[in-house]
Amino acid sequence: MSGYVFEARGVGVRFGGVRALTGVDLGVRAGEVCGLIGPNGAGKTTLFDVLSGIRRPDRGRTLLDGVDVTRRSPVWRARHGVRRTFQRRQLFGQLSVADNVLVAQEWRGGGGGLAADLLAAPGRRARERDRRERGEELLEECGIGALGPAYPGGLPAGRARMVELARAVADRPRVLLLDEPASGLSGTERERLAAVVRRLAGEEGCAVLLVEHDVAFVMELCARVVVLDLGTVLAGGTPAEVRANPLVREAYLGPR
Repeated sequence: MSGYVFEARGVGVRFGGVRALTGVDLGVRAGEVCGLIGPNGAGKTTLFDVLSGIRRPDRGRTLLDGVDVTRRSPVWRARHGVRRTFQRRQLFGQLSVADNVLVAQEWRGGGGGLAADLLAAPGRRARERDRRERGEELLEECGIGALGPAYPGGLPAGRARMVELARAVADRPRVLLLDEPASGLSGTERERLAAVVRRLAGEEGCAVLLVEHDVAFVMELCARVVVLDLGTVLAGGTPAEVRANPLVREAYLGPR
């Protein structure tokens, strides 16, 4: 057993004659924060598309708890605890910030069906209250508690990303895929992001895999780092091991 909650095994993706990914093996364990770095065009976002179910690989498999989920849809994966954020903002502009976070929990339903809706059953009201409280707590933790009634269209990039983070974790993910989460964030927002990620991993046992170009941020936050280059895994290990790897320095980090 690998011990991985979620993993890619031998994943390959082609775009016509171009190999975007070749034989990629990558996994993340419960309670672990793993960073994925590499040059532009290395295949990081393509790998995230495979892991989240947006793209089916030409070769290889994705596994959740050791079970092959390669053919499972993004919706199925999300409902089984695999959540993702994107490089571009993906917020619902017609909903308030608070409702953007609330909607992530609504797929579970309120219990009791239509009759409970019509009668405003106590159980339904209690679930609604619990979900709103969870959303409020997350917005506060992300430093945007005052923005609940606002609409996301006019928010600065950093605050919009924090809303996306709150929405992604509202339903307590088992696996969290963060694509460029620190992009556009201020120093204070980056500190909050790091704190939220550490709490999710440490207290809730969430497996976190993040793609990020801010190498210093990755090296500080992540216990393990994997480097992609030209669609293959170039290296992996602790931040210190990756920094010291001459192949990584040549391909991505540059000389010391």
